[in-house]
Amino acid sequence: MSDTAPGCLFVIAAPSGGGKTSLVNALLAREPGIRLSVSYTTRGPRPGEHEGVHYHFVDQGRFEALRAAGEFLEHAHVHGHWYATSATWLAGQVASGQDVLLEIDWQGARQVRRLVPDSVLIFILPPSLAVLRERLEKRGQDAPEVIARRLAGAVEEMAHWEEFDYVIINQDFATAVDDLTAIVRAARLKVARQRARHARLLQGLFEPTDS
Repeated sequence: MSDTAPGCLFVIAAPSGGGKTSLVNALLAREPGIRLSVSYTTRGPRPGEHEGVHYHFVDQGRFEALRAAGEFLEHAHVHGHWYATSATWLAGQVASGQDVLLEIDWQGARQVRRLVPDSVLIFILPPSLAVLRERLEKRGQDAPEVIARRLAGAVEEMAHWEEFDYVIINQDFATAVDDLTAIVRAARLKVARQRARHARLLQGLFEPTDS
């Protein structure tokens, strides 16, 4: 039986339309041991989104009250709305040995790295701006002027990709899922994590035995 050790914290960021949500869903289907952190946001739900599943949808007043109470691990203002991660929920999950995945932007990832230095930061890039525009248009959720703002914001977001540990070019979806899965599995096998997770097993391997 494995010893209890802190879980891995994975942080995934991407520009709007980069394919982050689809990749995360595919990863969770392959790796059911990872739990997705549900962020807070002040924006309204999009079609198909549900409270407590995709986000905790709160108004500006509630968000500010939670922030003042120290509830958030990180928070960021993106495309006119606030987003944040629950610090208390996340700390409890990781401490119990649960692997957790955060879908946040580069600002949030930077804050998480300062607070949780051994978190694994992954950035998703599109193969081109033309492909990114096409993906945003195909979603059919935003007006042309909103898409234009999102594209301008994407250029700013993508400029921070070198702050991350890994970068995946989402050109071929199946390949990108394989790459993301490989990063997760490799992070779980790092020496420090294996030492903590399998302390008794490793001790037994190196104890002197009677011959």
